Amino acid sequence: MFKLFFSSLLFTFFFSFINAENLTIIKVNGNERVSDKTIIMFSGVSVGQDISQNDINEITKNIYETNFFKDVSINFTNNILLIDVDENPIVQSINITGIKKKSYIEPLKNLFTIKEKSSYIEIFVNKDLNKMKNFLKRSGFYFADVDVEIQSNENNTVDIIYNVDIGKKALIKKIKFTGDKIYKDKKLKSIIVTEENKFWKFISNKKYLNEEQIKLDNRLLKNFYLNNGYYQSTIDSSSASNIDENNFELVFNINSGKKFYFDNFDLIIPIDYEKDNFSMIFKKFEKLKGKQYSLNSVKKILDEIDLIAMSKQYEFINASINEQVTDSNKLSLKFIIDESEKFYINRIDIVGNDITNEKAIRDLLVVDEGDPLNEILNNKSINNIKSSGLFKSVNYSIKDDKDKLKKNIEVSVVEQPTGEISAGAGFGTSGQTFTLGITENNFNGNNTKLSTSLTISANAIQGGLDIIIPNYKYSDKSLNMDIFRVDTDLLSTSGYKNEVSNFTLGTSFEQKQDLYFSPNINLQFETLTTNSNASSTLKKQDGDYYDINFVYTILYDQRNQSYQPTSGYYSKFNQTLPLLSNKYTLSNGYDYKIYHKIAEEVISSLSFHFKSINSVDGSDVILSERVFLSKNKLRGFESRKIGPKDKNDFIGGNYASALSLGTTLPNFLPELQMIDFNLFLDVGNVWGVDYNSSLNKNEIRSTAGLSVDVLTPIGPLNFVLSQPIAKASTDKTESFSFNLGTTF
Repeated sequence: MFKLFFSSLLFTFFFSFINAENLTIIKVNGNERVSDKTIIMFSGVSVGQDISQNDINEITKNIYETNFFKDVSINFTNNILLIDVDENPIVQSINITGIKKKSYIEPLKNLFTIKEKSSYIEIFVNKDLNKMKNFLKRSGFYFADVDVEIQSNENNTVDIIYNVDIGKKALIKKIKFTGDKIYKDKKLKSIIVTEENKFWKFISNKKYLNEEQIKLDNRLLKNFYLNNGYYQSTIDSSSASNIDENNFELVFNINSGKKFYFDNFDLIIPIDYEKDNFSMIFKKFEKLKGKQYSLNSVKKILDEIDLIAMSKQYEFINASINEQVTDSNKLSLKFIIDESEKFYINRIDIVGNDITNEKAIRDLLVVDEGDPLNEILNNKSINNIKSSGLFKSVNYSIKDDKDKLKKNIEVSVVEQPTGEISAGAGFGTSGQTFTLGITENNFNGNNTKLSTSLTISANAIQGGLDIIIPNYKYSDKSLNMDIFRVDTDLLSTSGYKNEVSNFTLGTSFEQKQDLYFSPNINLQFETLTTNSNASSTLKKQDGDYYDINFVYTILYDQRNQSYQPTSGYYSKFNQTLPLLSNKYTLSNGYDYKIYHKIAEEVISSLSFHFKSINSVDGSDVILSERVFLSKNKLRGFESRKIGPKDKNDFIGGNYASALSLGTTLPNFLPELQMIDFNLFLDVGNVWGVDYNSSLNKNEIRSTAGLSVDVLTPIGPLNFVLSQPIAKASTDKTESFSFNLGTTF
């Protein structure tokens, strides 16, 4: 049987060569727009070439792949190659009916594969139809009905008409969490992106029913539970049910399962590898053993492996994780590192990026053409692209190359909207504020982060522009630029008006793991204007000021997560050094905060804050630079109403410090899903008056109380009940304060 099969294979192979004939003439029929010469070029053959049946199949494939023809027929007889083609019609126009807003029409046309003046291909039109339906669903038009109409013209052209019955937008009226969810609804709503519709939310697009957004919510919830120890947690289902007309109720069914803890760790490496090169990984194993399971902790181990993979000694390695449940709630992890086949990257192709520049995507890669094909670094590159937030989906494939020692990588991306307009308002005992902001995370298609903001309150207007360019010129460092201005008008009450303009240019990067360095050059221009209501000291400071400063921040971050941490700590030092100024002030600041989980949703914290500012040349520090304590650091006192006082004005100090101890309280009543209670003890002081030491009263202030956070239908409400324990006679206390905010 085998001999018969082998003989047949050989016969077919030789038959194809025996029947190969020499090509002497190429004829083309049926073409009107595409020239004979162009079609012959598409075919990939030339006169004088030997032609076999396999070649005829390849010619047919080559011509079809140009998308210019709906039918191709090849005939090779008597050394003459006859190519018969039937050209696809040309798309003369693409029209969308039923949608009036240009803000929808232009993005839709950009999504289409088929463009005006390109060939009409039915399968592509159907794909574009599905893209259109998905776009409308993502935009909230869940009930939209779309069909396509093709109108043929006499000159072998067609008009494509998409008829849309857009319907009403599908709105999320209510969000519910069911099952063994452990956490309050208030906490879980702060994790997800989707929000409930309210009549004043006329800007937000997060209130619409959006399948992709709900998938993101599921991922965010899953990661939240994984980072809090719930290794076997599942988001069993997320469903939206129609309540009435165009309103939906979104339900997330959660099964948290048991809380898991790390048990044993093991690292398996090839026998000829030096264990000393993996010492940092073993140290992390020792630190994590017995601790609560966290996905972020596992990622930090993988980051260490990534660093090792970047060294030339370990260019060709792979890593895998073997997870095994031990006992009932313990997890042992085995990290396996082995050598991979030795391939090099020949070419990296990026497809699907209509808006994002290819260079911006390549900046996110840690591998490049010519580098060893390293699975660890390849996955890190893909994760970098995913975490950029620019794309709805990112996929990649590794393909063979003609050179057997090389591989090609194709990265396929699907883009998503990256801009947002936001507005908000706040009302409380400190006054009213209104904010407006615009952010764009892919400005000009370059992965440049751009944000603008404007805040208006009773006595001040402030606004600015921030620009962040990640991985500037392949340096692994971001380039940051900030333009900021604040105008404070207190002429009627305190007799002064202050105008400050700032320009900052700098960078930020991770110097070592969890150690961040941010150096900046800051230019500041300030004008202080006074009237007859101002104190004599303020009147002396009337005038214009300028500064050129070197500002830097060093942050060591050991928190388990940056958003809503439950364990770990951070330590931050910042300093402002004057380079050129007419007042030469030196500023130092230090902040420390540590978190500890006592029980589920019971998180205690201890924080310390210190700030100082002094003049290098012995002159007085002007009012705008003097130090105050914010209400967040010393509750129970009115804002900027403690410390040294000159006549009727609180003038701040040269020094300020604060210590705060706080803890959240457990959920005593399950029905209070939207309320968090926090106990606190704050201690603080503002002292030091360089221009008149007699005004300095160095007295410790302290206060204790209860802070309550309520997620109301309007927005988050915070109110504080406090009782001062120690204070100065001139301080202005505030036993009750509240703040209500919302976004539009």
